[in-house]
Amino acid sequence: MNGTASLNNIKRDDPPALRNPYTSHYSDLLSRVNNFSIIESTLREGEQFANAFFDTDTKIEIAKALDAFGVEYIELTSPAASEQSREDCVAICKLGLKAKILTHIRCHMGDAKIAVETGVDGVDVVIGTSSYLREFSHGKDMNYITKQAIEVVNFVKSKGIEVRFSSEDSFRSDLVDLLSIYRTVDKLGVNRVGIADTVGCANPRQVYDLVRTLRGVVSCDIECHFHNDTGCAIANAYAALEAGATHIDTSVLGIGERNGITPLGGLVARMYTADKEYIKNKYKLHMLRDLENLVADAVQVQVPFNNYITGYCSFTHKAGVHAKAILNNPSTYEILKPEDFGMTRYVSIGHRLTGWNAVKNRVEQLDIKLTDDQVKQVTIKIKELADIRPLTMEDVDNLLRDFHNAITSGDQLRVDGVLAVETN
Repeated sequence: MNGTASLNNIKRDDPPALRNPYTSHYSDLLSRVNNFSIIESTLREGEQFANAFFDTDTKIEIAKALDAFGVEYIELTSPAASEQSREDCVAICKLGLKAKILTHIRCHMGDAKIAVETGVDGVDVVIGTSSYLREFSHGKDMNYITKQAIEVVNFVKSKGIEVRFSSEDSFRSDLVDLLSIYRTVDKLGVNRVGIADTVGCANPRQVYDLVRTLRGVVSCDIECHFHNDTGCAIANAYAALEAGATHIDTSVLGIGERNGITPLGGLVARMYTADKEYIKNKYKLHMLRDLENLVADAVQVQVPFNNYITGYCSFTHKAGVHAKAILNNPSTYEILKPEDFGMTRYVSIGHRLTGWNAVKNRVEQLDIKLTDDQVKQVTIKIKELADIRPLTMEDVDNLLRDFHNAITSGDQLRVDGVLAVETN
């Protein structure tokens, strides 16, 4: 099917991706949507979150939880940052986790010499390449940056561990400068080159174009790091994978500098819709809620009500039309299966938008015997009450039980009394 094909030409027996033009499918041979790795940076980028203070025990607890969830890499704060950071890096390296342990350093030989002695599996090297950072941060030109990159990359490689070289503020850097330095470090044999949307200015189209261009220049893997200042971090990560990126940086709840980066849960949700079985087999999805609660407690924030997958409203259905469809087939209004993540759906009925089908479902859950006409009667009463004040589930259950008892008694006056109950 090409982009100009008419929907009128789609036949019932066509494959699903053809019947539904919005279904994900992999026509791009470079796409890594169903073959990528997560570099989990809660213990590096996340330490830059305003509220973050992770002592050693907390870092170890988070690292173990990330490993149990199944992330492929765990990135730690530079051991050159402080003596405690160095000691914590050594301690986590000694845990024997399945995930590879990385640390993130400046493109500086002093940092590199400290990093390689900690026992990490790899070193992530970064330096600013945009005109802003070259003028107002480190003050170096591209010739200096290239020379420094060659020295540091060769040194790390000589220690037999992984090395990634990344530009910083990639999307405000000159494209010729970027491709030149990436080509240089690729020839040195880096494991990955990194693209960083340091200020969150990129959009998915820009991301796709840059990654696709870079994919034609280097033979190594491509890692991407997206900040969320303008709300595009998840979409940008997906676009990067479509274009051929191989690794995506995340943090739990997206915590990090300013508005943070691509959230682990949000990326998992997006990739689940692209290839559900791949994600279910790759990660322990039922552990996500506990992992997010662990980090939320550590940085003293609440998991947002609308958080991807684990927010308390994520699988709550309220409108009557929605509720009826959900009860008949959850896929009508859910692209994610809550049970795959250890979550449950909730149909809210104590409000003016409720429908009798949702109330009937609750009646059946309570093992109360009412006809459809009776359910419709009591639904009217629920809506009348909800017009006046909020109703808890207990309020609704009590009303249903009182109505059922009145019906069972055969006393119409009692039934009328329930339906006419005072509203204040």
